[in-house]
Amino acid sequence: MDNNETVVHSPGLLGGITGLAKNLFGLVVSRLELAALELSEVRNHVIELVAIFAMAVLATWFALAYGTATIVALAWEEMGWKILLVMFVVFAVITLILVMKGLAMLKQGKLAFPETMKELRNDRDMLM
Repeated sequence: MDNNETVVHSPGLLGGITGLAKNLFGLVVSRLELAALELSEVRNHVIELVAIFAMAVLATWFALAYGTATIVALAWEEMGWKILLVMFVVFAVITLILVMKGLAMLKQGKLAFPETMKELRNDRDMLM
């Protein structure tokens, strides 16, 4: 007999209830362990997402500060106020690309608990 098999020798209703309680407790413990494992994976993905967002914000600010000042200074004689509009469009596109990258991570399900939810659905289906 391996550790996963539980043999209940108590006859009757009390023995059945005791066996059921032991099995339910084991099921709850195994589900909590799975959830804890997936939570650590989700935590790592959240940290990665926050780091990507922070880098995107930092890159956007540097690009706005240095790039805009340089380009506006160089192009002001030729384009006047139109150079400011061009700079706005360029940085709006960069921001859109970075936001799409973050949303793609979210849509990949990296912040979900797929295995835990699958096992909980299976448990619900078996009990119902």
